[in-house]
Order: sequence, then structure tokens, then C-alpha cells
Amino acid sequence: MPLIRHFQSPPPEAIESQILQLVVDNLTDISAIGIGPSNLLYNVYQYAVGYEVHLYLQALGGGQGVAAELLVAMDEDDPEALLGFVLYLPVQDDPLACGVAFMAVRASHRRQGVARALLGQMLARYPHGELTCAVDKVAYFEALGFTVLGPRGPHVLMSTRQRPTDGLMAVLDVAPVYRSLEVRQIHTYLLQKHGKRAMLDAEKQRDRHLDQMTRKAQAFVRQRLG
Repeated sequence: MPLIRHFQSPPPEAIESQILQLVVDNLTDISAIGIGPSNLLYNVYQYAVGYEVHLYLQALGGGQGVAAELLVAMDEDDPEALLGFVLYLPVQDDPLACGVAFMAVRASHRRQGVARALLGQMLARYPHGELTCAVDKVAYFEALGFTVLGPRGPHVLMSTRQRPTDGLMAVLDVAPVYRSLEVRQIHTYLLQKHGKRAMLDAEKQRDRHLDQMTRKAQAFVRQRLG
């Protein structure tokens, strides 16, 4: 069994660096738009989503007006090695509820109970857990006790209860990340390397993929909930 540690303040740098590496390695699953490595914008989102997770980790403890908590799973045989994490946001005005913001498990340790252990610890603190996921992940989370509530953008909203929480979940404004100098520099480099037409095609490909995910989520929920 993994060793589970709970943080309500920013984790040590050694743990944060491993979390951010997991984000970079699992961007397609973690990113809200499910962007894949074949898209030329992939490197932009690797940086941006990684920095977004960094901001949430720094916000642990409510320092930036956002309530966030972190659970990490460490290797029992090597307590310094991170196996997975779940970063979740307690819901305002609903002390029993929280929402998963980011979650990942190291590829070498999947299907070994790491995610189940992390979510189990989260639900021990907040029994009303919510998350959104792509259609192809629904069965996995159903096996962990979540049920389908409805579509939410390109994803399916799932919960451990039969209704969504009535409370508010404060999230960070990450728009400045995508306007940052670093993102502009990455985009400029890709533009110089691949050309304007290729980058425009990458944006169109991303948008088409997002539309397809949205239609797929809506169709899935209609079929599932009637």
C-alpha cells in the first residue's frame, strides 16, 4: 500500500517537482482539453498547465483566497518517491463537499490501488466528492464510487452523491498564465519553427477536438440518463 500524506500548505520542493513532472508526463489526461502530443500546441499547454498546478500548490492554505488541499501517495519502499497525487478544492458553504482539480498516477504504478487510496482519503474528509472527466474515463471512476450527473463542457460531471453540490468552488484565475511572457516565448519559438499556417492548423485541430469531446459528452449523458 502507498504511504498517503496530506498537505494544507505548500509541499516541500522535492514533492512539488515530482508532481509537476507527473503533470508534464500526463498532460493529455490532465488537461481539460485533452490535447495530444501530435498537436503543435502541446508544449504550450505543458508549460501552462504545469504552471497552473504550481499556482494551486502555492495557494494551499488559502494564501491566495482559494481553499485547496493535496494528497500524495509515496512509495512504501522509497518514501521520497511520488507515485501519485490528487489536488482538490473544498466547496464553500458545503463543508462535506470538494471537487477534484488535478489528479495523476505514475504510469508504472497504475491499476495498483494508488488512485483508489488517494480518493478514499479525500472522501474520508469530504464524503461528497465531485470531478469531471472525459467519456472514456467514466467507467473507471464509476468503479471508484462516482456516478454520472450530467455534461459539463467537454467532460462528464460525476459525483459520489446523486446531486451536485449547491456550494461554490473558488478557482484561480489562470488567464494570466496564457498571457505570460513564458507562454508567448514558447509560442513564438513554435511559430518560427513550424510557420504560421501550421500553428493556425494546430489551433483549429485543438478547437475541433474540443467540439468533438463536448458533443461526445452530451451524447453519452443523454444515453446514460435518458
